[in-house]
Amino acid sequence: MKPSRIAAAAALAASAVLTLSVPAFAHVSVQPEGTAAKGDYAVVNFKVPNERDNASTTKLEVTFPADHPLASVMPQKLDGWDVKVTKSKLDKPLTVHGQKIDEAVTKVTWTATGKGVEPGFFQKFPLSIGALPEDTDELVFKAVQTYSNKEVVRWIEPQQEGQEEPENPAPVLALSAASEGGHHGSADAEDASDASHSSDAKAESEKTTEASSDSSDTTARVLGIVGIVVGVAGVGYGVLAGRRRAA
Repeated sequence: MKPSRIAAAAALAASAVLTLSVPAFAHVSVQPEGTAAKGDYAVVNFKVPNERDNASTTKLEVTFPADHPLASVMPQKLDGWDVKVTKSKLDKPLTVHGQKIDEAVTKVTWTATGKGVEPGFFQKFPLSIGALPEDTDELVFKAVQTYSNKEVVRWIEPQQEGQEEPENPAPVLALSAASEGGHHGSADAEDASDASHSSDAKAESEKTTEASSDSSDTTARVLGIVGIVVGVAGVGYGVLAGRRRAA
């Protein structure tokens, strides 16, 4: 094969690989800051890349899973964006930290007040969410990305086990095992905290007692040495006085 044909074939293969790999990293995704433990609270970021070279992303809508509702969702203020949190009544109330919750967040919408996510850039949209469910290993969200040219891309397709990634995959948040002393066991955590404070106070008291005891022992030793020195000096003075009288 001629060198020119080999070069052309290599270029075509590289182009094909690049084209096939673009959807793998260009879609809307969600990742936690640190860990997202079951039963706990977490800060997560929805990462939105701009896939167009002639339009900006001006709106992002994230729909929360109805099968695992979240009672607490708090967005972080972002310059250049308005945010709206939509809540809905629950068919079955939740019990969170001993309190019944009859509504949960169903959608969060960010709308650009400026240029939005321009071509060649990405934007992170952070949320504090919880308490995370304990009966699942992941949360599947649905995201809708709107561009300045009115184009809408729906990232809503779930990943099927054993199959290739869909063209427009939905963001998936993987949940780690429940952490010991997490928010999901608030009463136990408070008891543990009280015990910890009690233990710390006891340890501090013992340290103070030991320090006081050490100080007392040191003082006693110093006084004892001073007494011995004074006694020796007295005996020496008495002997000297007796000799003078004898003389």
